Amino acid sequence: MNLRERVEEAYSRPQSGAPSAGDRALFRTFMDELNAGRARAAEKSGGRWTVNAWVKQGILLGFRLGVLTDYSVDDRFVFYDKDTFPPKAIGIGDGVRIVPGGSAIRDGAHIGRNVTCMPPMYVNVGAYVDDGTMIDSHALVGSCAQIGRRVHISAGSQIGGVLEPVGSLPVIIEDDVLIGGNCGVYEGTVVGAGAVIGAGTILTGSTPVYDLVHDRILSRSGDGPLTIPPNAVVIPGTRPIQSGPGRDRGLSVYTPILVKYRDEKTDRSVQLEDLLR
Repeated sequence: MNLRERVEEAYSRPQSGAPSAGDRALFRTFMDELNAGRARAAEKSGGRWTVNAWVKQGILLGFRLGVLTDYSVDDRFVFYDKDTFPPKAIGIGDGVRIVPGGSAIRDGAHIGRNVTCMPPMYVNVGAYVDDGTMIDSHALVGSCAQIGRRVHISAGSQIGGVLEPVGSLPVIIEDDVLIGGNCGVYEGTVVGAGAVIGAGTILTGSTPVYDLVHDRILSRSGDGPLTIPPNAVVIPGTRPIQSGPGRDRGLSVYTPILVKYRDEKTDRSVQLEDLLR
């Protein structure tokens, strides 16, 4: 059997007693593939992102196989986790900048070359962070999130994780996207290449986005993701409540607004500096 078939078989098999040495070895092989970026929780094929449920099954298998372990540095820096999910081992040859100050990357996350990690930040298991991306202070890349090349995740922003259900698409941030400060991207949202998400914007599958350029509403269709088009510029806004006491009181609810698509002025204002990488 190939790795996928072996993971699916181990995941579906009820565990009785202590984990076997064979299952532990299988999980280590699986984690090596995650770290190398050869196994991914989602991949783009034919212009569409599809979830690899078996990869999520492999991660969940690790929680089943693991035992709680003391990873404390000293008496003042105490933490415990499953022994199957230690901190990621990164060497100087990996070409990743991790600035001192309390950042953490879990094993099983792929971190590309020339990625910059500003403290404190966190990358969870199953995440894929491609080359040249910057993860700024107090930012989170959740489990299985897929981050493209040259993405800037600004300070305080949260890229949500989608590990369960295993068939659900994780959050996707494509190449050359700028995520402004204190943003949140959740529930399997796909942000197209080159998009700019303005500071404070929250994107979820249950919140419609108003596209003022094309006079349309972007929303999730069925089980599909909310998709932000390539090069879109999205900022936080409000829309009035149309009925009931909310309308009578003149109240509004939050909504993201697509105000334009990238132009030369936008490109100048969000240009990334290669010197930082």
